[in-house]
Amino acid sequence: MISNFRNFAKSPWAIAIIGLIAVSFLIVGNEADIFASLGPRDVVKAGDRSVTQQEFLADFEQERANYQEQTGASVTIEDMVGQNVHIRYLEGKTQELSFLNWAHRVGIRPGKELVLKQIRQIPNFFNQITGQFDEEAYRSVLQSLNMTPADLERDLTDQYAQNHFGASLYAAARVPRIYGAVIANGALERRDGRWFTVTQAMAGTAPAPTDAQLTAFMTENEAQLRRPETRVASIVLFDNPPGQAPEISEEAIVERFEFRKDSLSIPERRTFAVYPAASNEAAQRISTALKAGENPGVEPTPYSETPQSAVPDPAVGAAVFGLAGPGVSDPVRTRVGFAVVQVTAIQPGEAATLEGVREAIVQELQAEAATGAEFERVERYEAARNSGMSLEQAVEEVGARIITLPAFTQQGFRADGSQINAPPQIFETAWRLPEGGVSDVIDAGQGQYFVLRLDDIRPASMPALDDVREILVREWTARENNRLLSAKAEELAARVRAGEDIAEVARSVGATLITRENTLQDEETQQAIGGGVLQGLFGQAKGQVFVQPASQTAFAVGVVDDIRASDAATVAPIAERIRPRITQDLVSGLGDSAIGWTQVNSKASYDVGAARQALGLPEEAPAAPAGAAAGAQ
Repeated sequence: MISNFRNFAKSPWAIAIIGLIAVSFLIVGNEADIFASLGPRDVVKAGDRSVTQQEFLADFEQERANYQEQTGASVTIEDMVGQNVHIRYLEGKTQELSFLNWAHRVGIRPGKELVLKQIRQIPNFFNQITGQFDEEAYRSVLQSLNMTPADLERDLTDQYAQNHFGASLYAAARVPRIYGAVIANGALERRDGRWFTVTQAMAGTAPAPTDAQLTAFMTENEAQLRRPETRVASIVLFDNPPGQAPEISEEAIVERFEFRKDSLSIPERRTFAVYPAASNEAAQRISTALKAGENPGVEPTPYSETPQSAVPDPAVGAAVFGLAGPGVSDPVRTRVGFAVVQVTAIQPGEAATLEGVREAIVQELQAEAATGAEFERVERYEAARNSGMSLEQAVEEVGARIITLPAFTQQGFRADGSQINAPPQIFETAWRLPEGGVSDVIDAGQGQYFVLRLDDIRPASMPALDDVREILVREWTARENNRLLSAKAEELAARVRAGEDIAEVARSVGATLITRENTLQDEETQQAIGGGVLQGLFGQAKGQVFVQPASQTAFAVGVVDDIRASDAATVAPIAERIRPRITQDLVSGLGDSAIGWTQVNSKASYDVGAARQALGLPEEAPAAPAGAAAGAQ
């Protein structure tokens, strides 16, 4: 496309159009940026700050790479977009750029010396020999990260601006002591209460459900029960049948061994230390001291069992392996100065033997032969198909094989929920083909190829009642029993609220009344009486009745008898200890509000269409087909 623009720019048509544009400037002025739509679109814009489509794509790809590295699972851009990762990025980046744009305008700008000082403390930018900051290492490391010094300085400047703002906000927002006192007072408050447990036996159990009730229950839970669309596919494989390894001649084994002999051998390794020096005279003093068994007063860089190929500086490596045995070298001129090396141990190398590596070489040659045979079958298959043969005829002609996969979802899961162990291209291809369609040869990587034929498409559907009867009966019964239990608990609580003594109500259903005084709202109490009862005791006023789940199959009905205030002398030190945490929570809220304000002030916005376009997707997300949401369940 870029070349087309360039060709057009040289044409007479372009010259004429540019002339018209120049005239229009004379008439209406140059307030409108008429070229804005010709260049890349900004994905995020906040005042003078922006993220281009190229920058967004690079960030998104890095996010994808990080996910794959952490999980070991393959993920596509479409998968991430389906999980709205791009929206979360756009929202977060918009907030960040809004704040930075505002901070720069109001003068929150860390000094350049502060940034440079931080850069000169980063270990990766130091020379391994001299231990000093190395400008060449600085630029080399940044280049490997696809960054420039200006990029790093800008990032550090932005980090300092955010940190300084946060520190000042925290210092100015220290909350009054009363905030901590309120929380500590509630934590140390004690309560008296009585309660009893209502069991399923008291409430009764639901009868077995009818088919009509189960059918209605299925309808209520259609989203969870609907089975997703599945597909059945046959795969043509071109590899050697299992157990049929290619024969490898002795001549080929010997030839490969001679070719790989050096790389298969274990090189000599040495343990040594490198003492850096600023000048030849300083290096000579270090060498003399070491040879005399004295401490040279210089911190060395140690190397353990290192081959010559792994020594960073060739001159140092030559000096280390040039010594006949353990000892100290004369001064060595290195890339960045001088050094002295002291060898303390030598591990001789081991030459490879044919018998020692025969099995590995045979496996290597067999793998190469198998890959070559597979590729030859692929070429013959394509020729057979181009000549008019059917899939089955071409497979038989070249000696390939066909296997049929069980029905699978778009994500590669079987009906029982287990994952099919197959390359992701299989599932992607199956969802691109029409029923009966046959793909071209697809490269699955690592020298493996396949062809896919889509045999059957099974639309998303509800299961038959008998297929899920056992699950439905269990879930329906649990729901109905819970309703009966809840209703019974509320019925008994209503009697207590009406003035009947809670002890009499408990006795009427055969329940044991539990009385507890001076109850604290802490973990020990929660373990002793249960979270539901504890919540009921501390969630109501004095004299009020509560109903709370006591377990999965029981409810607690109780009453708050008394509330005992905490002791002020105990509350004070606790309130002071939790004050910083309350301040931190307050600052977080203020920070969120401030960032929201900067978004408005910076006229910040993000463009979802431009983001999708940068990822190679249509600007508008395709509308979900009817029933797709349910099928996704």
